[in-house]
Amino acid sequence: MSQNSPLARVKEEFGGKDKLVDKIVGLLGSTGDEPKEELRKRLLGAANRKLIRLHGVATSLKEHGGHDKLADAAAASVGRAKDKDYVEKLASYSSGRLLDMVRVSERHAKVAQAAPAKAAAKAAAAPAKAAAKAAAKARGKTKAARRKAASRG
Repeated sequence: MSQNSPLARVKEEFGGKDKLVDKIVGLLGSTGDEPKEELRKRLLGAANRKLIRLHGVATSLKEHGGHDKLADAAAASVGRAKDKDYVEKLASYSSGRLLDMVRVSERHAKVAQAAPAKAAAKAAAAPAKAAAKAAAKARGKTKAARRKAASRG
């Protein structure tokens, strides 16, 4: 299965570069010292792939409730939500970097949650494996016995 080019994705998902830029500007608003018109003009000159990524970051940022709440979520996911200096340092990070931190911590939490179930399944399989090994040993067909017979042989 081949992946569409960024231009094809922009046309298919958003209906054109102008519409995508308008959506991004709407999500971001004015960026402090830069008015919306200048931001729009600058984004129109950006690559389609970058615009698609910016739209994804801006959408996720809005879902998390803004940059400050995202910094708080990132600190909480690391277990340092009460450390004010750390939260302040995280607030200086870019939104993309904070989103990556939150996603990684969510992935780690999911793996850690699945680990006990995996260990339980392994523990349940251990007695069956041990019984099979004991039966093979009783027949005298262990790996060590075969190696010994082959070396004599």
